[in-house]
Amino acid sequence: MPKAQLSIINEVESAIRFGSAEKGLETARRVTDLFLSSAGSFNDEQIALFDDVLERLIGTIELRAIADMGARVALAEISAQLAPIAQAPPSVIRRLANNDEIRIAGPVLQESARLDDGELVKIAATKGEPHLLAVAGRWWLKEIVTDALLARRYPSVSRKLAANPGARVSGGGFAVIVGQAESDPDLAVSVGVRVDLPSELRRQLLRSATDTVRTRLLSRAPPHLFEEIQSAIAAVSVGVEREMSSIRDFEGAKRAIAGLKATGQLSEATLLGFATQRRYEETVAALAVLAGSTIEVIRPLMQSLRDDGLLVPCRAAQLSWETTAAVLGSRYATGAMKPADLAKARGHYARMTPENALRTLRFWQVRAL
Repeated sequence: MPKAQLSIINEVESAIRFGSAEKGLETARRVTDLFLSSAGSFNDEQIALFDDVLERLIGTIELRAIADMGARVALAEISAQLAPIAQAPPSVIRRLANNDEIRIAGPVLQESARLDDGELVKIAATKGEPHLLAVAGRWWLKEIVTDALLARRYPSVSRKLAANPGARVSGGGFAVIVGQAESDPDLAVSVGVRVDLPSELRRQLLRSATDTVRTRLLSRAPPHLFEEIQSAIAAVSVGVEREMSSIRDFEGAKRAIAGLKATGQLSEATLLGFATQRRYEETVAALAVLAGSTIEVIRPLMQSLRDDGLLVPCRAAQLSWETTAAVLGSRYATGAMKPADLAKARGHYARMTPENALRTLRFWQVRAL
């Protein structure tokens, strides 16, 4: 190392022991500039020397930074300068990364290659949301780090990771994100178009997704993922998630409902009971009789992706909304519709008159013959 450079480093001792705050800041900047001027040519021993000198200077500055805005600005500048340098002094980088001030820690957390997985996991477990967000934006993250970040359950961090193609996420990590995405449309879209999202979690995501989110997913999907998402949407919509797609035997249900009608025991309350218990065949058969229709007409309405068709026989039978909602929900394996879809159906039901419903139902019955 040239004598001129060594002379600057030798001045550090006096700056630490006897210098003013301004002198310490000036010395730290000079040493940083000196390192940056030839960082690529230093050997390990020389880097270790800079590491020791700068860490001691920064330690001194940190004591003043609590009350000194100028000291905080200086540390933030040093952090930003050292963050992209692959040969940056490692101890200095770790010290900066653990600073509670995000302006100081942020640059190295986001970019420095000197921070190993162990240090990143430690920061993820001990620091606050701003620090975790900075780590989540790194260009490459291993699963051990993303698991640690997601364990803190910050929605903002999940969104940052989902949108980061360089962040590798474990199955457990994706499960956390998908769970949060049920109430976060933007997160649902970001994670839904990830090519590494496990198929079963993609289906889980799509089950709870609104039509708007599903549309956004298709519009954002890369070409090689479009068909998978489209197929998954179709699957959760038309039978994989509904028991209505199973092969059904309605003969027993028809005989049971006929018996109830003959003895005067078939009523709206009976239908509500069947629907609530998700006794699919009995629900279809009972609704057909109460609406004056047939199973051949009602069954396709129960299988339809749309809700408005099934509202027709329910209104024709003059069912209450409680019973109608139970009939609608009985089509799903979960026994319930999404609140937004249920509210929309209720609005349609309120606007439909029994007379118009009967007229429509008769038309359908004629076409079914």
